[in-house]
Amino acid sequence: MLKVPDHQVAGHKAGDGQLGPLVDDSGRFYKPLQGDERGANEVSFYMSFSSNTKIPDHFTRFFPKFDGTQLVEASDGSGMQPHLVLQDLTFDCVNLSIMDIKIGSRTWPPHAHEDYVQKCLKRRIGQLQVFHRVSGARIFGSSKVGYWEPKNKSSIQNLSADEVKLLLKNFVSSNASKETQMKPDCAFASAVYGGSTGECIMWKEPPGQKASLLIFPTFMKARVLLTITS
Repeated sequence: MLKVPDHQVAGHKAGDGQLGPLVDDSGRFYKPLQGDERGANEVSFYMSFSSNTKIPDHFTRFFPKFDGTQLVEASDGSGMQPHLVLQDLTFDCVNLSIMDIKIGSRTWPPHAHEDYVQKCLKRRIGQLQVFHRVSGARIFGSSKVGYWEPKNKSSIQNLSADEVKLLLKNFVSSNASKETQMKPDCAFASAVYGGSTGECIMWKEPPGQKASLLIFPTFMKARVLLTITS
């Protein structure tokens, strides 16, 4: 049975007659395909990426597994619609902290129309200095404190550079709190952002494999989903 995801923090959300992604009870994530060339391009990318044996495991593990496309009942009640079927990265996660980040100072594709470029720029006015945009976040503090999340979509997209830095610190802290005066302890920073075994440091190419990232040289941006679970 398909249902609305519990842990979605950005993008178009299903429910109340809106078209959005769905999940099942087997760890699969169903994303509606956009009707223009973006939908076809997304399917083409996943087909190419998942079938390319030259891409090293240390790189592919950062991507959800691709399980093709499928016609399923759309969340907006419009009937059977094509969906991209991917691995649900938050399946069975408990006390999950999650952050959706778009990385790159330019978040529009080549040859994009000027009106779309301006739309992208307006979404990240306060975050231009840090060259990425936080699209959404939900941070677990404790069983007593519960979760922190922004009041609405615009409040997190209009964060200043200093506010983004504070959010990134809170995300990897064991004392994350709604109280702004509490200094984040950054207890999980080395495990997530850096250090010899940090997850983010694993994006760097190991010696002797520098050519592997040239397989997809046209990446204009990256969307990273950071998660921490207890």
